[in-house]
Amino acid sequence: MILHTHISGEGEPIMLIHSGGMTGLTEYTEQAEFFSSHNFKVICPDLRGHGKSVNDTDYFFAHCANDINETLATLHVDSCHIAGVSLGGLAALLFAKQYPSKVKSLTFSGIFPKKPDHWETLMKEEEERFETLFENEKIVSQLNQMHGKNNWKVLLRSSTQPNWYPFHETGNIGGLAVPALCIVGGASELEFSAAVSFKQLNPTIHIAIIPFAGHLVHREQPTLYTQTLHTFIETLKQAQQ
Repeated sequence: MILHTHISGEGEPIMLIHSGGMTGLTEYTEQAEFFSSHNFKVICPDLRGHGKSVNDTDYFFAHCANDINETLATLHVDSCHIAGVSLGGLAALLFAKQYPSKVKSLTFSGIFPKKPDHWETLMKEEEERFETLFENEKIVSQLNQMHGKNNWKVLLRSSTQPNWYPFHETGNIGGLAVPALCIVGGASELEFSAAVSFKQLNPTIHIAIIPFAGHLVHREQPTLYTQTLHTFIETLKQAQQ
């Protein structure tokens, strides 16, 4: 499907992909503002089942790379830099694996190459947090407005189900053929370990540790995240000259 997108700026294209439960307008706002003012065309899609990209999320990971490809084709973008966090990081990685010729660089955060030992416990805790959230009328009203006709409760619940996470894809990156950067919040021991594992699986992947940040590093330390991403892209461009 062609994803609903929010576009700002003119120049070299960069796609920023939001986390689960968010949209292209409600995530990466600081980064979109920065890059759109620094000669980049910033593309922020609503992933399927989010915002104005109305669709079911069954077999989400089987479709997400093709969704991004169709969207870029519609925008007449042959290749771009791509960055994503959490669910968006998974989507970005899957796209880079399936369409490497269309990716100038890949940056991902908040994802795992293999299942942590206590994954089931983590998912149980996440499920309990979601159920508490569903009882908050103010938040429910905001998310209803944000996602329109999409069933965001089903989306969030599905993310905690067994075998939902595509570890078979994230752990198979030895042949990843694009310049890649893993940005991780130093406050999360679990995600720091994941970054090390990514590096072990593919030594060409760069790692950046952002202090005083956890899972949503781009929100918790937006300036450091933005500077790191920009430096990565500019360094690649200089190396190609």
